[in-house]
Amino acid sequence: MKKGIYILPNLFTLGNMLCGFYAIISTIEGRFQHAAIAIIVAALSDGLDGRVARLTGTCSRFGVEFDSLADLVSFGVAPALLIYIWALRPYQRIGWLAGFLFLICGALRLARFNIQIFSSENKYFVGLPIPAAATAIASFVLLHQFLFSGDGNKPVIIAALAYILAFLMVSNIKYRSFKHWKFKERKSFNLLVFICLSVLVVLAQPQIMLFILIYCYVLSGIGEMLFKPWHKRAHAKIRNYSAIFSFHKRDKK
Repeated sequence: MKKGIYILPNLFTLGNMLCGFYAIISTIEGRFQHAAIAIIVAALSDGLDGRVARLTGTCSRFGVEFDSLADLVSFGVAPALLIYIWALRPYQRIGWLAGFLFLICGALRLARFNIQIFSSENKYFVGLPIPAAATAIASFVLLHQFLFSGDGNKPVIIAALAYILAFLMVSNIKYRSFKHWKFKERKSFNLLVFICLSVLVVLAQPQIMLFILIYCYVLSGIGEMLFKPWHKRAHAKIRNYSAIFSFHKRDKK
């Protein structure tokens, strides 16, 4: 701390916390759509602070801890309060227990991440990242507001969703982190075209497409966990068949 702190990545972290606080205020005032959008913007800011720190070589232990505190506000307290006031308040104990479970599992997820950050594999997160879980909640709220224009009964399924997301955060299911992507290197022109098309598709119907994208990511870890054993067995069989074929080929010679 005597040497100072890095300003640039911590500014993005500060923006993350500001969005989380704004989401809390908007939820209390009944502006649920604004709260959901603020959580999504906070997730984007959270992704940028780590990326900027790695690109500029300004990673620090202070930044890690500050980022975790901001994440707990933006992706723990804000979405838990959002789902409770927006939909679960009439269900009393079931409602606030769902919100509290989401919050405490998010805090546990952050604590585990902090002790594994310098030892775990960079390609994967262990457990669903808390920004993804919070964005899943926010995208659900936005989709419901878009389809029903804010009217209609709020679905009790949001309580089940909160329980499921809480379990995924503290599980040992691995999710891809995409940290190994090196944006400073030259990439294919087709990749740029694909990114532009993806952005246009999202902008066409953001409420629907954001919901689809984030839930594809939530399900990707489960799908990869179920698919990986089958994939390993298939590769083992292929290697065995190749070894047998090579042996017979040498034997004939």
